[in-house]
Amino acid sequence: MQLAVPQPSPSHADVRSAGILESVRQAFLDKGFDGASMQDLARAAGMSVGNFYRYFPSKAAIIQALILHDAEMVQRDFAAILTSPQPMATLRRVIEARITDNDCAKDMALWAEVEAASRRSPEIAQAAQRMETEVQGNFLAVFAADLGLTFAEAKRRFSAPASYILVMVKAASCLSCAAPLDQTEVRTMILRSIDQTLDEVASSPRSAPPPSSLIAPSPVTIHPKDQTCV
Repeated sequence: MQLAVPQPSPSHADVRSAGILESVRQAFLDKGFDGASMQDLARAAGMSVGNFYRYFPSKAAIIQALILHDAEMVQRDFAAILTSPQPMATLRRVIEARITDNDCAKDMALWAEVEAASRRSPEIAQAAQRMETEVQGNFLAVFAADLGLTFAEAKRRFSAPASYILVMVKAASCLSCAAPLDQTEVRTMILRSIDQTLDEVASSPRSAPPPSSLIAPSPVTIHPKDQTCV
């Protein structure tokens, strides 16, 4: 799901590269990262192999470019989320669309391929990690905006929920690779879990508890004669 926000006009080279990336997505989905050859990718882009290499010298370079391209799209979505009247509600709608929409499901299937490729390529792993860090940061920015917190405070309090939501979205992307199952039911369960996590964040205190309340109570000494068995 893409939310419309004004963007500067891209250069011709950027448009050409973006067009190539869009063309090769299906080839990766059809044959996988390892199965798709450079010839397959060039054919999908309607280019000669030699010309294709001018843009992308390797499959790893293509994946890195896809990650960067998709990261820019995600940043645009979050820019629109953060400027919406209700950032948390808008975030819920975007996540739901990512998990349930058929077009988004194709993107998520591609990300399952990227995840697998990142285990074998340090360069791809680094690019994917940078994107995930940006997504987690954007989740935290939404939490901060919704609760009226600074980003630093949101990060201190909600890094774990942000990481968990990212993990669940990634889990949804792997469903197409799983054994036959009721994917609709599983996706519903994933969304329910994400919603519960967002509910917990939204219902958190608007400010952190005073330091005195964070001090652990003094230990209570229990004498042997006072102990009971349960």
